Amino acid sequence: MDSRVRIGLLQTHHDVDGGEPVAVHKRAAIEKHVRMIHEAAAQGAQIVCLQEIFFGPYFCTEQNPKWYAAAERVPDGETVRLMQDLAKELGVVLIVPVYEEELPGVYYNTAAVIDADGKYLGKYRKQHLPQVQAGPAGCGFWEKYYFKPGNLGYPVFTTAYAKIGVYICYDRHFPEGARLLGLNGAEIVFNPSATVAGLSEYLWKLEQPAHAVANGYYLAAINRVGYETPWNMGEFYGQSYLVDPRGSFVAMGSRDRDEIVIGDMDREVMTEVRNTWQFYRDRRPETYGDMTRLLP
Repeated sequence: MDSRVRIGLLQTHHDVDGGEPVAVHKRAAIEKHVRMIHEAAAQGAQIVCLQEIFFGPYFCTEQNPKWYAAAERVPDGETVRLMQDLAKELGVVLIVPVYEEELPGVYYNTAAVIDADGKYLGKYRKQHLPQVQAGPAGCGFWEKYYFKPGNLGYPVFTTAYAKIGVYICYDRHFPEGARLLGLNGAEIVFNPSATVAGLSEYLWKLEQPAHAVANGYYLAAINRVGYETPWNMGEFYGQSYLVDPRGSFVAMGSRDRDEIVIGDMDREVMTEVRNTWQFYRDRRPETYGDMTRLLP
């Protein structure tokens, strides 16, 4: 396995007004992302990650049961099957965040992981859901209206190019899961997001580099760009990036443009950093008992 792996991160604006039927949203977004995946592969990307629930707007800004129709089974839905065929055609690993229906009325915010030969490896379900994630003018993301909290733990997937973990959006505020992904063997963790400017924007370039440093792995953060109509609840501020285990930014996207962010991870950097900062060796898990209790 080569030391260096090329990573592609897709940040895009969703171009369809929220009043359009669900099928119109999905068709336009999927066509756009398929084109961008081809472009990323042409630039040498070996692992490509899409943004949170990539095949539509981030509809959690309203409470409307219409959006339940966007959900698909994973891996048996048509979008994951399409991406399996595309991964095999291009020889790339894909992280595909979708809206998942497990059972009628049971939905998750999910990312499917597909290997470079098209094999479905498994999925991660977003663990942490805010009650209401505040936005401007009293608006908010009503995530608990649409999703159950994840129930699959913190799996790590061995792909053709790297061992990868997934964390989704609001998860990034919780170091416990980031640590478990590292302990489970992740060399790179992907965090597909839908995050607007406001209260926590300054944390975007603070928390996730800190996770990378604390765990000695690469972290890839992906965000949308622009405003989504008709809600216009806030600016999705892009700036998708790849950060190394030193906390240094390897590549970063613009704030406001559709973009394929390309950067390389290097296992030799991971080894050097971990041999210098022995944070896993010096852990004291036997002293952490209170973390598993409901305190206060």
